[in-house]
Order: sequence, then C-alpha cells, then structure tokens
Amino acid sequence: MRRYSQRHSLSTLSEINITPLLDLAFVLLIIFMITTPLLENSVNLIIPSSSATNAPVKQGQVQTISIDRRETIKINNKPVTVAELEGRLMELKRANPEVAIVIRPDRDLPVQKLISLMDALQRAQINKVGIATKAETNK
Repeated sequence: MRRYSQRHSLSTLSEINITPLLDLAFVLLIIFMITTPLLENSVNLIIPSSSATNAPVKQGQVQTISIDRRETIKINNKPVTVAELEGRLMELKRANPEVAIVIRPDRDLPVQKLISLMDALQRAQINKVGIATKAETNK
C-alpha cells in the first residue's frame, strides 16, 4: 500500500504562505508610523538647577542696551552706531569693572543681530549679561 497522504503533506510543508507574514509586517509598520510622532512630541524636559547664588548686583552697576527691530542700538536710551558700540562698551568696562548689562531686544529682532551684540559684549570682556523678558499672559 502506498501512503499518498504522507507524501502529499510533505509537499505542502515545503511551501510557505507569506500572505499572513506580509499582513503582520504592514500592521506593525502602521503601528510604528502612528506612535513615533507621539513619542517625539511628548518630550519632558527637566530644567537643571543650581544651588549657587548669584552675587548681588548694585543698581548703579546695571546698564541697559536696547535694540529694536530696525536695529537701532541705544545704551541707556542714548543712540549708538554699530561702529561706536564696542568702544562704548569698553569705556563702560574701564569705568566700572563690575558693570552688568541688561539687553532689551525687540521681539521681532533677528536672532543673528542679538548674537552680534552679545559677541561685542564678550569682546569688551563684560561677563554679567542678562536679557530682559516679559511674562506671557494667558488668554
């Protein structure tokens, strides 16, 4: 007697149906495509803190530099050209080595202009620098 069923079952085992595997791959791809943007947008940041305290700054040491969207620079409300800026900053540093600067940039000022101003402060070796901001109001 011949056993056709065994030979037939061996031939069916050699063929693998890949349709369910492709379905599984596509389902996993869709799941990852949906969950990846959610993971990227929900980054929780823990802002570092420091136990060091800043040295108190006397009111007489604080100088204000304002720069508006037209790139007009004012030191203590006195207009200054870009060419004069670094010289004036060095004068402030010579007059008071502990001088502190508060920068008041316009909201629409290009970032590169603010960076250029901060570079000028660094060249004048003024290390106490702050940027004035306004608290946002919730509507």
